[in-house]
This record gives sequence, structure tokens and C-alpha cells, in this order.
Amino acid sequence: MASDPVSAPVDKAAGPVPAGPAVRGPRARTTAAYPRYAAAKAGGAAVSLLAVLVTGFFLFRLIPGDPVKTMTGGRPLSAAQLAEYRKEFGLDLPLWEQFTDYCGKALTGDLGTSYQFRAPVIDKIGEALPNTLLLTGTAFVLYTVLGLVLGTRAAWRRGRFADRFHTGVALTLYSVPSFWLGLLLIIVLAVGMGPVPGLFPTGGMESGGKEGFAYAVDVAHHLILPVITLVAVEYGQTLLVARSALLDEMGSDYLTTARAKGLREDLVRRRHAVPNALLPTVTLIFVNLGRTVAGVILVETVFSWPGLGGLFYQALSVPDLPLVQGLFLFFASAVIVMNTLADLVYPLLDPRVGRT
Repeated sequence: MASDPVSAPVDKAAGPVPAGPAVRGPRARTTAAYPRYAAAKAGGAAVSLLAVLVTGFFLFRLIPGDPVKTMTGGRPLSAAQLAEYRKEFGLDLPLWEQFTDYCGKALTGDLGTSYQFRAPVIDKIGEALPNTLLLTGTAFVLYTVLGLVLGTRAAWRRGRFADRFHTGVALTLYSVPSFWLGLLLIIVLAVGMGPVPGLFPTGGMESGGKEGFAYAVDVAHHLILPVITLVAVEYGQTLLVARSALLDEMGSDYLTTARAKGLREDLVRRRHAVPNALLPTVTLIFVNLGRTVAGVILVETVFSWPGLGGLFYQALSVPDLPLVQGLFLFFASAVIVMNTLADLVYPLLDPRVGRT
């Protein structure tokens, strides 16, 4: 009778032979270790947020200026009135009590009340956030796609004119200050000193008095110059990282095997080389998203864009301590959260990461 291939071999003297341990591959080990890896990254992010909370509170109290004068518009006040205002906003308390009160409220989402606007800080952030997301989101999509496409093409044509040209332009623009480029674009394309005077508005988000489709066109018209500024300054980093990652893959054996199978060169690049080369850029994409939201202050200030960056500059010039602290915490949190998301996504794409 034929033996059962499923049953374990039996030794009459020693009994059944125990089956050996199951062989676990890299992805199985990564899956098992992932919760511990994710918990470690989340803990690190929480510590970073706490450090930002502490730093933001003490750092901005070094700014010269009297918050009470900010609240009252600088008009003369009696000693009793000054004491009343300080008590109303908790400025009469010792510094450590102010700090503990600030931390306790911040952990519940209460970032205080703006001295300048007499409104909750969280409400002011909520009002300006959509405008910033419109600007940064549009720029982020454009400079990410542009950097990836040009970077992979430059690497595949390494040493040719296209490679040298795109790399040189990317390095040049990446080193240009965003505020300087923005001012240059305003001079050339907005105020009438360039070949096409008055082609774009000098600042703001809308001209006013328009509705519906005309309003959308007006906003898009105001959006062009700040988006060009952000894209020009930011796309170079993505291009350089994508180029470097693809160059590291081009000598791999699996590409030689793909060519030996008769695949066309464009298929080798699109289906094999580029997907593996994109792994290092995942982290960069997440980091850039957080950094763009936090780093848009100069661009929004130059173009008078009514977003978080312009609000931060306005609050800093007063100074409006609750608003400055709230915006600082929001900007830093955006960077920390995006970094953490990049760390959490990367092991899912590359099992070698987070294996232990």
C-alpha cells in the first residue's frame, strides 16, 4: 500500500519524528517585528512633540515686547488696568505656573487666545489652514512629479547633455533662497519691469468681487507665482535623490537578467529599475510634505498669501505669544508626523527595514 506523504516518518523504537520548525521568510519576520518597530517610532515622535512644546513656550518669551501693549494697541494704561489685563491672560502668574497651564491646555487642544485677534488660536489656524494647503498641496504635487520624472530620466541618460543640464539647473535653483526668487518673479512678471508687465498680481489670494467660476480663475491667477517659486526651489532635491537612487540600481544583476530575457530598455527602466529606485524617495516625499507646510512662511509673506505662513509672520512682528506658540507647535508637528509616517510606511515597502 502506498505510504501517506503527509504523515511524519515513524521509527518503531523512538516513535514519531517531530516535525522541524517552520521556516520564516524576511516578510514574516518583518510582520512579527513591525508592532514593536511602530511603537518605538511612535514613542520617539511623542518625545519630539513634548520637546517642541517645551521649546516653543520658553523660546518665544525671549522676544522683546510687552504682550499687554499688544492687546491694548499701545494706548496709555494705568497700573490697575495693566494688572487687570495681566491677570486676565495669566501673565501675572509665575513662569512655571504659566508653563504647566499652557502644557495642560495644549494637550487638550486648547492653544490659548490670540492677543491680537481676541479669538482662539485654534480657530485662527483653522481659518488660514485651507489657504496654505491649497498653495503647498499644489506645489507639492508638481515638484514631486517633476523631480521624479526628470531625475529618473537624467539617471538613465547619465553623462549626456540632458543629465548635465537638469542636474545643473536643479542644483542652482535648490540653492536659491525662496524669498529672493519670489521677489524676482514679482519684479519681472508683476510690477512692470519685465518684458510682460502686469502679467500676474503682486500678491494676495483674490482681487475681490468675483463669484463662482470667475472666483476660481482669479484664485488660480494669484496662485501661479507662489507655486512657481515653491516648485522651482523644491523640485531639485527630489530630482537629485531620484537620480542617485536609480544610478545605484542600474548595475544590479536583475536588470541584466531582464535585458537577457529580451525586454526593451524602456520596460527595463519602468518595470524593474524605477520601482526599486523609488523606495529611498518615499521618506523624502513624506518629509517634503511636512517641511513644505512648515517652510512656506517666507513665500506666503512675500506674496501676501493669507495662509499660516503669513499669519505666523504677522503674529511674530507683534508679538502675539499664544498665536506664535500655536503656529510653531503646528509647523513642528507637521514635520514630526510626516517623518513618523515615512518611518512606518517604509518597512511595508522594504521588508529589510524594521526586521529586528
